[in-house]
Amino acid sequence: MKQKKYNIKKYISLKMPAKFDWPIYIATMALYLFGTVMVISASMGLAIGDNMYLLKIGIKQLVFGIIGYIFMTMAARNFKLSSLKSDTFIWFIIAEYFALLACLVFPGANGAKAWLRIPLGGMEFTIQPSEFAKILAGLIIAHYLGDNHKKYKATWNMLKRPLIIIGSFCAIILVLQSDFGSSLVVFLIACSVFLIPNNERMKPWQRILRILFYGSIILGFIVLYTPVGEGIVNMLPNGYQKNRFLDFFNPFLDQYGSGYQLVYGLISFASGGLKGRGFGNSLRKYMSFPAANTDYILAIIVEELGFIGFLFLMFLYAVIIFRCLYFARKIKSEKAKIILACTSLYFLIHIFFNMGGVTGSIPLTGIPLLMVSSGGSSMVGAMLSIGLAQAIITRYNRGEIQ
Repeated sequence: MKQKKYNIKKYISLKMPAKFDWPIYIATMALYLFGTVMVISASMGLAIGDNMYLLKIGIKQLVFGIIGYIFMTMAARNFKLSSLKSDTFIWFIIAEYFALLACLVFPGANGAKAWLRIPLGGMEFTIQPSEFAKILAGLIIAHYLGDNHKKYKATWNMLKRPLIIIGSFCAIILVLQSDFGSSLVVFLIACSVFLIPNNERMKPWQRILRILFYGSIILGFIVLYTPVGEGIVNMLPNGYQKNRFLDFFNPFLDQYGSGYQLVYGLISFASGGLKGRGFGNSLRKYMSFPAANTDYILAIIVEELGFIGFLFLMFLYAVIIFRCLYFARKIKSEKAKIILACTSLYFLIHIFFNMGGVTGSIPLTGIPLLMVSSGGSSMVGAMLSIGLAQAIITRYNRGEIQ
């Protein structure tokens, strides 16, 4: 009996499939190049006294960029909606559980234990599994609830698997890893795409979710922008999370302590102007500015490239977000809609919380700018999500998905 040959080249090809979306692809690659250049620039202050630091940062960005690109092309070429029904997808979920729990063994940072730390060649590479939980949340909703028009005797029979899996992801990330920002993103993505499926059993829960969403906006406004909220925060026990709220209310109360980052970020924004100081000419990055190349890289971008640089960055993000939403509106398949919406929300939520945090509009959550902030996991996760979106768009353009 002749054995079937396993064509590995089919799965690791670096070529995008025919009929993929060029605008999304170009915006993605432009974001990667722009982000890499700005990470190196923002890291110059951290490189003082360490001549190899910039080289290490550049190598890390290159390595994770290549890995992310491979993941993107593999997903774009090989992912199908039927893949969600395979055993491989279940193993991905199980692997995510193990990765999230394995983080607890490694040393934490900033009060969170959310990273796997891998020493390699004199450098330490870190992987943040919660980034992939954000993508899995959308895929899990798509698998269990998308295009699901079965009649169930009880709503719980329909919702129990996605609720248990995603709920346990959020619990591990929030309670065990102490990473509020990532758990919030997973929760928001899951809740948002939960509104897409059209099943009679889900409609009452979707109405409740909408009411809770609008109620949360009102409650958030009261807590963040009224004296009532400030009074509530002051009653909380002292700690890292409380300081973030207090710094949001007035970063100058402790401008050399917990408010130091936010104050320096605001100064960077104010000094950028329309055209900025010029590439590489930021002053703040040389003044012991914490997280200049991660959470606060937007402040360095605006200081160096001004409002024009900010608009260019937002334009690249807008291309990815709106092209995904454009196809999500055209496609009838609920599973495909959910995956495209998940990619859009993944980028949009990160932009909202990062920009809001570094400008002092909302408390800082530690959420990075995808593909721009230094961080391999967020880059690989972003490219993977784009690859999944490209797979859906490609199959729609070929007529394989309605």
